[in-house]
Amino acid sequence: MLSIVVPVLNEHESLDELHRQIRSVEAAHQLTIEIIFVDDGSTDGSWEIIRQLAEKDNNVSGIRFRRNFGKAAALTAGLNAVRGDVVMMMDADLQDDPAEIPRFIEKLNEGYDVVNGWKERRLDPWHKVYPSKVFNAMVGKLTGLKLHDHNCGVKIFRVQVARELRLYGELHRFIPVLAHARGFQVTEIPVHHRPRQFGYSKYGMKRFLRGFLDLLTVAFLTTFGQRPLHFLGGIGLFFFGMGALGLSCLGFSWLMMNVFDVWKHSPIGSRPLLLYSVTSLLLGAQTLSLGILAELIVANTGHERDRYSVKEELGVRS
Repeated sequence: MLSIVVPVLNEHESLDELHRQIRSVEAAHQLTIEIIFVDDGSTDGSWEIIRQLAEKDNNVSGIRFRRNFGKAAALTAGLNAVRGDVVMMMDADLQDDPAEIPRFIEKLNEGYDVVNGWKERRLDPWHKVYPSKVFNAMVGKLTGLKLHDHNCGVKIFRVQVARELRLYGELHRFIPVLAHARGFQVTEIPVHHRPRQFGYSKYGMKRFLRGFLDLLTVAFLTTFGQRPLHFLGGIGLFFFGMGALGLSCLGFSWLMMNVFDVWKHSPIGSRPLLLYSVTSLLLGAQTLSLGILAELIVANTGHERDRYSVKEELGVRS
């Protein structure tokens, strides 16, 4: 079974048509597809459409939030409810073409765990296209996973991927990166991007700032998530070493002036180097302490299974 998770926010005009197109693909290619609509606090009657679809189609499910919690929360709720072996994410605005589903499944069956869509010919305004290209280049540089379109809303992956990823904030756009960091095989295919027929885009310029901050989070999690002291400790040792070196120089200078009477300089207490060295020493010690505290948090709150990813087991009983 293929499970399609569709986050919905004020998309009542497109839901019937989306359902019809998915069922058309299902019949043409002899698939079994369940659709999980997650209403993320819609105020336009989207939930009533979802209710009607669920009443006439046994493979349609609906989840309704009390208010808008964001796309990552909607996807998490949908992923927790899936019954299929393969999961697909798809937006409800009809810009993603359900006719692409067989191509995604075919690519997944080549041995991949995640197949990401790539809107090769993107039908969006320039102020969304060019910042997106810069963002995708930054993601590839910082994470090592080079894809043309990390932001594409249509993705397909095995249910094992969904079970191992924890999404919050806006980390849903980094599912391929998070999966790649855990050793899953990730690839992409070009998709047909259709013009928006109903509604309006839910994303504004704030999205790019939040996306950059989330990128820093992902870069840290995928590199130092289980060993934060390696990151914070390196910074702490640098500042601690610089502070210790500065104080050592001042101590040597004091010996030369007051014990051996070799040279005369201004008093140590009036030199800027003293302030810089003490500040650097304290900053280094605090950063090292934060790194140790972070290690304690990871060791005592993280699940052991979060530290690795099992592809296959033989003769193992849970």
